[in-house]
Amino acid sequence: MATLEQLDKSRMPKHVAIIMDGNGRWAKAQGKDRSEGHKAGIGALHNVLEAAGKAGIKYLTVYTFSTENWNRPKEEVDALMNLIAWGIDKEKEELIRKGVRLQILGDIDRMPEFARTKTMQCMEEAKDGKVITLVVAFNYGSRNELAGTMQRIARKIQAGELSADEITEQTISDNLQTAGMPDPELLIRTGGEQRVSNYLLWQIAYSELYFCDTFWPDFGASELYDAILDYQGRERRFGKTSAQVQEEEKQK
Repeated sequence: MATLEQLDKSRMPKHVAIIMDGNGRWAKAQGKDRSEGHKAGIGALHNVLEAAGKAGIKYLTVYTFSTENWNRPKEEVDALMNLIAWGIDKEKEELIRKGVRLQILGDIDRMPEFARTKTMQCMEEAKDGKVITLVVAFNYGSRNELAGTMQRIARKIQAGELSADEITEQTISDNLQTAGMPDPELLIRTGGEQRVSNYLLWQIAYSELYFCDTFWPDFGASELYDAILDYQGRERRFGKTSAQVQEEEKQK
């Protein structure tokens, strides 16, 4: 298990994205209701957020609820909404005290009013956090985000603010919900599955992918540092050769 002291602070990712998978299977293995797995998952997020802040990570983006998750049994969805509101209430003061800024990806209009109100209040009260930004992807799907991005760009063209020939990769990035954030250098998925599940498809084009078998409720600081240590051991070439990358490193 890696420790914070083993990490190279000069090669720390600025942005880590996580697919927090395995809450339900963790609960089943414990002989508990699935909602207990989601509750334990909130505790894991607390620990990982704290560890990320200590490591100097500036953005932590977590996949909490996808657009497809509405297809789950109603009782599970209802329990998740209640847990979100409970978790925000429970963690809000500590988030503010520790300099955590909260942002949301996705459409929270479908969130029940009580949960949406608590979320918006927390975002407002924690808006000045400077240590780390916690980005919660709720009712989020990357294809839906990209469709919305194309619509925004099309409206700018219709209004004469932009021409089709002026559209670049940066134009698309600037119209995503993550505009202004660095792309994740590292994407972690817990729970043993090895897919990205419609998550940040544009943003993770050059992310390093890290999959582990640990269920999310059991994922903590040492597991996060394991992932970062693995990331730091990789050579990120961005289409270049190893020789080019090594020469650029020498010239720094």
